[in-house]
Amino acid sequence: MTLLVYQEMLRKLIYPDETTYPFVFRACSCLLDVQNGKTIHAHVVKLGLDSFYFVSVAFQEMYRGCGGQMWNEHEVIDKRSVKDFNYWNSSISEASNYENVEESFRLFTKMRMKNFELDSCTVVHLLRMFVDLNLLKTGKIIHGLVVLNKLTEDMSVNTALLSMYSKLGSLGDARLLFDKMPEKDGVVWNVMISGYSQHGYPEKSMELMSFMVKSGVGADLFTAIPAVSSIKQLKSIEWGRQMHAFVLRCCLDYQVSLHNALIDMYCECNHLNYARKVFDLVKNKTVVSWSTMIKGCVSHNQSLDAFSLFTYMKLDGTKPDFVTVINILPACVNIGALKQVKYLHGYSSKSGLTSFSSVNTAILISYAKCGAIEMARKLFDGEKVDSKDIITWNSMISAYSKHGDWSKCFMLYNQMKQSNMKPDQVTFLGLLTACVNSGLVEEGRGLFNAMESYGFRPCQEHYTCMVDLLGRAGHINEARQLIKTMPMKPDAQVWAALLSACKLHCETEIAEFAAKELLDMEPKNAGNYILLSNIYAAAGQWAGVAKMRSFLRDTGLKKTPGCSWLEIQGHLHEFRVADRSHPKSGEIYAILQNLEVEIMEIRDKDLGIRA
Repeated sequence: MTLLVYQEMLRKLIYPDETTYPFVFRACSCLLDVQNGKTIHAHVVKLGLDSFYFVSVAFQEMYRGCGGQMWNEHEVIDKRSVKDFNYWNSSISEASNYENVEESFRLFTKMRMKNFELDSCTVVHLLRMFVDLNLLKTGKIIHGLVVLNKLTEDMSVNTALLSMYSKLGSLGDARLLFDKMPEKDGVVWNVMISGYSQHGYPEKSMELMSFMVKSGVGADLFTAIPAVSSIKQLKSIEWGRQMHAFVLRCCLDYQVSLHNALIDMYCECNHLNYARKVFDLVKNKTVVSWSTMIKGCVSHNQSLDAFSLFTYMKLDGTKPDFVTVINILPACVNIGALKQVKYLHGYSSKSGLTSFSSVNTAILISYAKCGAIEMARKLFDGEKVDSKDIITWNSMISAYSKHGDWSKCFMLYNQMKQSNMKPDQVTFLGLLTACVNSGLVEEGRGLFNAMESYGFRPCQEHYTCMVDLLGRAGHINEARQLIKTMPMKPDAQVWAALLSACKLHCETEIAEFAAKELLDMEPKNAGNYILLSNIYAAAGQWAGVAKMRSFLRDTGLKKTPGCSWLEIQGHLHEFRVADRSHPKSGEIYAILQNLEVEIMEIRDKDLGIRA
């Protein structure tokens, strides 16, 4: 069929290009039609298309496939005129585009042996390939050849070198090259600004942008996007507003990608209302626009708003992708919307999104957190052992851990080791949480001590679990000693775990010490004062209770009320403490009163039987 189409093209005087002939030669090879192949080869030579690397490779493979080594694979190159410089660059360029490192270097070496001087075009092609394949050391060798061949004044070569160093994280070399460049255009400045932003140096990125503007080089879209990303990392709303104003003043807000970056930045800076304003002004919203706004709502506990956006997104005709699904799933978990998780699971399966392990893992976690542990395990078992990564194993272990099923946690842990998957810090965190929930002190100690045998030390979260485990079991002094041995400064979670243990076992003295540390870290958290007040009350220290209540009253601190969601027949119902906003609150409280009466009657009967 391929050869028939090719012949029809020739009859209609439509001349094939270099992208056509590899398919034509492959067809000759499959049919073992060497005579037709030779004719087409002659046609290729007449058109000059044999100068393209992958065309020459295609007919070499055709000859090899049609009766053995009928063609020397290097003959094409060897017969070329040593003056045909464009051929070498074209061949190296094509090999680079296909990330064929071996062939690129073979051609490059052959080119050097033919006494060709290194030129900027060859260098740029090679350096781009090194970036794609993460070959920094090889790139440095080419940099040495650039110096030897006196190409250091060439702007395109310097830009390619700078791009390689910055993209591969060698920012020291990148900055040294940047400072020595004789001239810098906007592209050069953008590469360096972007390099700092991408590798976690937002301050340097913003500082360099400031120098760029002062030097009179005009900023463009590719300056603004990394700058906005740097501000997002810094979470500076002041810089964010200034940058947004700069974008508007320079008329750079014509591209939706910049709008998306601004939305993400405002969400990270805890200004969801600003993010929503930018989002609403975007006329041609992309899937990234919707996903970013949904993610922002979820991260700010606005789960219902996230669902509303997801619905509008579908009505708008924008098809959710795997990122959207991953972003919206936590909203389902926050409000316990199991039906929505099932819908997203079905949608992902139909859309082919379950081929992404990240989507499967997110769905697994969502099932587990919504209480459907059997569905989570079914999804876990459905994956092949070889395709299970460390995140999948950890997710299932953590799921059983939060459901209090420590036996299955340890069973999975053993299966994980048998499959040659090395546990990481998250694995041990899940196992220690299971020990906490099940009161397994000795097992917890063993796991905590075993971490170093895998090459890593416990972090804050692991210490928090151990303090919680020891404290719940009544080993409060041991928990306090463990805190003293921590290699890092204990955070608020560690002290909160100790304080909760003190409340459980009425340890007022240690509670006051833990509370002092905790209140220094979180002076505006009303929950800590209430917890300490309850400890004083349990110990009968009413003066301490009065002091805490007086402090809360004087400062105006209030504990954020708890909120629960319940999904019934696809509808979400929200409840708070002493809340009467629900339309059926009268019926709900009536049932609660009936339940209270029945509980009291059962309790009285039990007491009568025991008497």
